Amino acid sequence: MAGPRVAAVEALVRELLREAAPPRIAALSEELFQAAEGISEEDGKVAEGEPPAPSPSGGAGGASNPTALAQVEESAIGLWNWTVTKHMGAVISDEQRAKLRFVACRLICLCEGSDPPEATIRRQILMSMKTGKVWIDIGKAALADGFLENASIEKLYAKLRSGSESEADIQMHRADVEKNLFKVLSYQAESAVAQGDFEKAVMCVQRCKDMLMKLPKETCYLSILCYNFGVETYEWKKYEQSSFWLSQSYDIGKMDMKYSVGKEMQAKVLRLLATTYFEWDCSLYLDKALKAISLANQENLHPAGFFLKVKILLKSGASDEDINSALAEFMCFEMSLDFCLNTAKLLLEHGRESVGFDFLKSVPERFESSPDLGKITLLHIEFLLQNKRELLAKQKIEEVIIGHYTGKQLLPEALNQLHIMLWDRAAKHYEVWDQAIVFLFISVKMEKNYSEALHWYNYSVSFYTPGQIDQNLAKLQRNMASCYLHLKQVDKAKEAVKQAERCDPNSIFTKFSVYKIAVMENDTDKAMEAVIEMGKLAEKPSEHKDKLRVDDNTGSNLLSLAAQIALEMFGPSDVIKSHGRKCREKNNQEIIFYASKSPPRDEDINSILTYLNLAHKKLAESFTEDRFTGEMRILEAHWFRKVAWNLAVQFKDSPEKMRDFFVLSFKLSQFCPSDKAVLIAQKTCLLMAAAVDLEMGRQASPSEQTELFSQALQHLQTCKEIWKVLKLTGDFAKDPTDTLLLLYEFEARSKLNDPTLHNLMESVWEQPQIEIKTLEIIASLAMESPARYPVLCKKALKSALNLHRKQAVIDAEKFSKCLHSLINISLPTGLTDLDTCVLQEVWDYFEDALSIISSTDAYPEMEVLWLMTRAWNTGIFQYTVGKYKEAEQWCGLGMRFLNHLGSLKKSYEGHMVGLYSEVLDKLDRAKGFIPNEE
Repeated sequence: MAGPRVAAVEALVRELLREAAPPRIAALSEELFQAAEGISEEDGKVAEGEPPAPSPSGGAGGASNPTALAQVEESAIGLWNWTVTKHMGAVISDEQRAKLRFVACRLICLCEGSDPPEATIRRQILMSMKTGKVWIDIGKAALADGFLENASIEKLYAKLRSGSESEADIQMHRADVEKNLFKVLSYQAESAVAQGDFEKAVMCVQRCKDMLMKLPKETCYLSILCYNFGVETYEWKKYEQSSFWLSQSYDIGKMDMKYSVGKEMQAKVLRLLATTYFEWDCSLYLDKALKAISLANQENLHPAGFFLKVKILLKSGASDEDINSALAEFMCFEMSLDFCLNTAKLLLEHGRESVGFDFLKSVPERFESSPDLGKITLLHIEFLLQNKRELLAKQKIEEVIIGHYTGKQLLPEALNQLHIMLWDRAAKHYEVWDQAIVFLFISVKMEKNYSEALHWYNYSVSFYTPGQIDQNLAKLQRNMASCYLHLKQVDKAKEAVKQAERCDPNSIFTKFSVYKIAVMENDTDKAMEAVIEMGKLAEKPSEHKDKLRVDDNTGSNLLSLAAQIALEMFGPSDVIKSHGRKCREKNNQEIIFYASKSPPRDEDINSILTYLNLAHKKLAESFTEDRFTGEMRILEAHWFRKVAWNLAVQFKDSPEKMRDFFVLSFKLSQFCPSDKAVLIAQKTCLLMAAAVDLEMGRQASPSEQTELFSQALQHLQTCKEIWKVLKLTGDFAKDPTDTLLLLYEFEARSKLNDPTLHNLMESVWEQPQIEIKTLEIIASLAMESPARYPVLCKKALKSALNLHRKQAVIDAEKFSKCLHSLINISLPTGLTDLDTCVLQEVWDYFEDALSIISSTDAYPEMEVLWLMTRAWNTGIFQYTVGKYKEAEQWCGLGMRFLNHLGSLKKSYEGHMVGLYSEVLDKLDRAKGFIPNEE
């Protein structure tokens, strides 16, 4: 009996052969393939009847069963034939065919036995070869190798020899076997090439090549196989391998002329070989490339061979004489007009003007009766213009114009190409409005010669008959009108526009030309009438069926350009009034943009703010409108937020407007995806808005301060949330945002007398990386009106002073300023009744100062003087309240600072010493009246 895995496969085969539904066939094919992959050699032994390994109980796992073997073979053959039929009927795909052949092959191999008959061996070889080939054909060459190796050619040969009696039979069998071996080797070569195994492919092809003496009919097949290898490796840019395979193909093709591929194929092989050498390294393999193409042209003359030879000669830098010689070889053969034109173009593009123009002049003689003769003239004109021979080009064009009215008209396609050429030439002298809408907002620096542009446009006009109606003629007249306007020839411009209106009255471009003339003549009413017409045309779909189709963007761009022109002529107020309807209806960007670029006035800015707020409203509404796509909304939002940003930056001298525009920019950015760039922009907008609110609050009345500081806090809270997200997107170690958020929030809360301020500061004191400058600013803000937090101020200054002390090199100047502030807040001027603890604390600060002063010469002298004065005055204050001991200590401390004064010491020393002596005398006398304590 068959093994369980084989039986399962057989069951699936039977089900598949009965199935008709394609989806189920596909599923069963995959299931069969997976199951067949699991069949092992042990399963084959069970199917054949050989007992498997003994079970633990000692019993045998199966017995001989020829019937089971025959059933497996029958299933394999049935599946194979079913696959052939269904593939021909397009029921199964190439990959499904490969998988089912794989299954059939696996099953047939199980039926081989120890001494299979000849028919079984032949069937196995055929099925293995075909299965291997189909894997190669579907691009899975690695799966083919096992089947190609499994094609037991040697076993078949041994079987045939054992049953043969005569030498003739043996020779016949040998020839039969060699045919199969040739096929297997050629398939193995295909597989090797597909897998990039060049050495194995060469070995297989060489063995096939050696067999051609006995199998001459395979010459053509092997030559084409090598050519295909050459094509594949050429496409992979493996030029060395490609040149090898193409050379092999050519050599094999010459081995037996009776079975050769033919001269045309040989020439094709050689042309690709020449191309391979040319693209590989023309300078290194030039001779080989020329030899290959010369051989190709000898085998079979073809336009491609001629063209390639000229191309190689040009690349090699051959002389004009050599190139003329190559051209002469082909002049007696039939060539198409397009081929001759391409050859001329090739010569001219490589700078061979003499040869190229001579060749071009000879072409008309060969095609006198061709209706496409105008193509030659066009190419001639094109290259004359490219080589800056405008005078000769104009002569040629004038000849064409004369021919147009004397019965030698160009074909419509050629005439259209000539119009394009003439317009392009005109555009080099003037950037035409109609043709450059995409560049409306880019300043192009170029020398403009409007008269010369008109010259080329007039050539184009010459091909139109009087009274002809044509949309391209309308476009041409509009372009000419633009040139006339720049030349201040308004009457001619008006006539050109009149002609354009006659040809295309419902064109938005024509109305735009009318508008430009009205603006130049300061005719506001006519300009407004034209703008209204433009707006109507922009809103309804275009009826044009040609390339002049107007889309929404083009209409919007033209209206925006009209706004720009009006701004330059009339100023922003009039423009906003006249275009207000369009702003409201179409959310127009450019009107706002150009108005924002003009000298700002209050009424203009208020209008722009109104329209930006309207834009925000429209964007919010667009979430519910199907016509406004998500991508369009994002693009609009990006544009408007950037405009608001730019306006905010302009108003640095007007804080309120700056804040409003920054807030608007933030709001508009909320319609954009929250990528890193947008998050940074949002954070900056909110920080700037908060900063402006704080600045305005410092100068506002008490009633206004609360609103401004509260508003700043709102901006900061939103900013903190954005900052949390933004920090997840990258490294912001050097970004000052954390510091700014802290300082701004501290200022706002302190000036609002917020009870949560102390909680905020608790987290600040715990920060290990807080900077000295930040602490000093906090100290300053803590005492800035209306805030008054002396305890927080002292704590910040103490922390800053500690950080100063920890520096590797103490900055004496910064240290002195910080200490100055700390002493000032701790020892208010004019107070005499001070707590002993306070005095002791301040005394320590003075001692710190002396310590630093003693260790450096960089301590500012004025600060030393100030310390001396404060210590002395503190002593005098203590004296006045009868604290003589403390008075002596503080006055003595002041004298210690005197010793560290530099240039000022002499100015103070005499006075201080004398005064100090008096103080000591008074202190001694005062002590005499003080009773001793018992």
